[in-house]
Formats: sequence, C-alpha cells, structure tokens
Amino acid sequence: MNDLFGENTITIPEMNSDLSMRTLSTPSPALICPQNSQGCHNGRGSSTSSSSVTGETVAMVHSPPPTRLTHPLIRLASKHQKEQANIDRLPDHSMIHIFSFLPTNQLCRCARVCRRWYNLAWDPRLWRTIRLTGETINVDRALKVLTRRLCQDTPNVCLMLETVIVSGCRRLTDRGLYTIAQCCPELRRLEVSGCYNISNEAVFDVVSLCPNLEHLDVSGCSKVTCISLTREASIKLSPLHGKQISIRYLDMTDCFVLEDEGLHTIAAHCTQLTHLYLRRCVRITDEGLRYLMIYCTSVKELSVSDCRFVSDFGMREIAKLESRLRYLSIAHCGRITDVGIRYIAKYCSKLRYLNARGCEGITDHGVEYLAKNCTKLKSLDIGKCPLVSDAGLEFLALNCFNLKRLSLKSCESITGQGLQIVAANCFDLQMLNVQDCDVSVDALRFVKRHCKRCIIEHTNPAFF
Repeated sequence: MNDLFGENTITIPEMNSDLSMRTLSTPSPALICPQNSQGCHNGRGSSTSSSSVTGETVAMVHSPPPTRLTHPLIRLASKHQKEQANIDRLPDHSMIHIFSFLPTNQLCRCARVCRRWYNLAWDPRLWRTIRLTGETINVDRALKVLTRRLCQDTPNVCLMLETVIVSGCRRLTDRGLYTIAQCCPELRRLEVSGCYNISNEAVFDVVSLCPNLEHLDVSGCSKVTCISLTREASIKLSPLHGKQISIRYLDMTDCFVLEDEGLHTIAAHCTQLTHLYLRRCVRITDEGLRYLMIYCTSVKELSVSDCRFVSDFGMREIAKLESRLRYLSIAHCGRITDVGIRYIAKYCSKLRYLNARGCEGITDHGVEYLAKNCTKLKSLDIGKCPLVSDAGLEFLALNCFNLKRLSLKSCESITGQGLQIVAANCFDLQMLNVQDCDVSVDALRFVKRHCKRCIIEHTNPAFF
C-alpha cells in the first residue's frame, strides 16, 4: 500500500479477514489529516506523527473499523461498555443528515469510528460534493484515493459526484484535474480558485470530458488563459463543438494573462454563458467585449472591474445585451464616461445592480440617464466619482424608489441635502455608505428616521 502514495504515507496494519468488508488491495476511505494533528491512531491503538514531522497533510488508506470501538479516545468507560452511546440511538437517516454538514476530511474521520459509521459515511448521498481546503493538503493524492473509493461500484466512473471545491489548495496540479476529468463525467460544478499551478491543458480536459459542467471558478489561476475543448474533442464534435461546452457560470477573476484572443475562444465555445466575471483581467479591451457579445447573448451578470482598457466603446458592445443584463460592474474603469453610461441606460432598462466606483468621468448627467431609464435599480455604487453631486442624487430619489443599496464613498460634491432627498423617497434603503463625505450629523439622523432598516457606513465621529 505504501506505493500508492509514495513517501510520508500512513497505513493501517492488516486486520482479520472476518472484520474487513473488502481486501486491503482495494483503497478504503482517504482520511485528510490536519497539519497540527497529534498523530493518527492505527488499528492497534498505537499512533504515529509522520504528518506533523513533514508539515504536510497526507491521505490515509484503511480498512473498515471493527464492530467494537477500540480507539482509546472514544472507548466507553468500563461500567458503560454494554450501554449504547446516545448518538448511536439515532436512526440512519438522522445520522446521514448530520454527516451531510461535515467537510470531506471530517467525514472521512467519521468513517473510522465503527462499522456502522463507516457504512453511513460512505452513503452515496453524502458524496455528491468533495470539499477540500488548505495550503498543505496533498490534493492530487486525496482526489485519487477518494475517486477510486467512489468508483468502487462503477469501475473507473464516479457517477454520483457533481461538485468539487478545492479552493485555495495551492498544491493542486494538473494531475489532480486529470483525475477529476477521467473519473467524474457527471461533474456539474468545479471551483479551483487560487490554485495557480493548474494550466490550460488540464482545464481543457475537464470541460471536454465533463459535458454537464455548468459552474467553473478558476479565479486566481494565473496560468489559465483560455477555456476550450481539447483538440481531440473538437474533431469528434465538429462542426457543432462550439455548443458542446455547457458552462453558464465562469469566474476568471485575476487571470492576468487572459487577452482578447482568449476571450474570443471562450465566447465561441461557451455560448450559454449567463454569469461572467473578468475582474482584474487587465489585458482585456473593447475588442474582447465585441467578441463576447457576438456569441454570448444570454449574459445576465458581467464584471469587467479594473479592466483599465475598457472604454465607452466597450459599453456600447455590452449594451447589446439589452434587457437581459441585470448586473454590471465597471469599477475603476477610468475610460468610461457619461457616454458609456448612456448606452447602458438606454438599452439595458432592467438593470438591477451597477458598480461604477472610481469611474471619475461620470457626472450628474450620467446619473440622470441611468435614473430615468433604469427605474428598477436596486444597488448603485458611484463612490469616488467626484463630479456627482446632490443634483444627481435628486434624479435617483425621484425615479429609483426601489433602491436598497447606495454607496457614495469619497464623493466630494455630496452634501447632507442630497442625502435627505434620497431618504425622503427611498424608504426601502438598507445600506448607505457615505464614508469620507462632508455630511452633517443632522442629515445622517434624518436618514435614520426615514429609513429605519438602513445601515449607515460613515466617518463622522459625532454620529453613532
């Protein structure tokens, strides 16, 4: 068994055949041990601390525990040995419900308590999701053992697994994604944010071999520059391969190397996109957004925050989404002015959320266009827009009665008069940010009286 994981692997000595549900040649659950654990106990009651010595998390292969509890930490007192523990009196369905709230590593721990817990912990209903977190976890090994165990009843194919979340696991490599791609054809959701060691090729394998994948989060994966089918898959599916990737939600935040050509490929292959987040993809330009609008006409939520090359021309392209667009973030896009806002306001009348913080070219005229055309607006962030004044707030107050969240942080031209107009008309206001604004205590109290559920974020020490 040692060659399954290589060095630093902890194994359990072989148990009697009458206590095992399968031979040791079949991997049993992978136990994800914490970095600072006091040692993992083996089947004979002894312990080892190899995981703490190496400073990494490892996977453990073991057989089903014997029927009688032998672990020293969970052994019942001698006078109660014949009594059943309270938790063991719960029916199976209640135990499974409790187990459903546990992360993957804790669920694997529960499988080591006793035979009943082992069987319950590996109930298929509990393994629709694998969730692993932590920088020290050897994710590649853990995924290999877990998928092998889950493929026991259906060799080489794990039909039950639909979600894999390994966010922040920096030790995840292409090898781990290859395991998922080959064993999990029913995968619907994959989150690998912050796993900067994975590359395009591994992502291509996942989207090619998991045709039902709808949710993909590769934020912070700096080596990922594109989303596409593998060459082999493209040849097999041609000429309809462009419609074979069913991804609807794609988060590529902080994928710094993504360029217009890569966005073109993504748009051509992922035509069903409804949610796309490109925050801090600093190489994206208006040309990339033009490609996007050609193929992806169903986008409801779009973020191009901190994409400094996106300008009013890009807003003209985004406006082609018309009433389908509900969420738009263009924060810190310094090239966007009232012209771009006017495109959005004219064609995207059902917009609910707009983040335009730091777009210093927006003035009261832009806010007026927005307020008069997007009357169902619920959330607006125009912080750090120094050219927006009380006049713009008045247009908002008289047209956007459903406004619930408003951020005016660092708006130098805003005064208490504008806030009072908003509070007198937008009774459902729940959040107001006026940090670093020159507003009086009386104005803040007026807001509090008229919008009783409103949380006010401010920097005025006299108001509390």
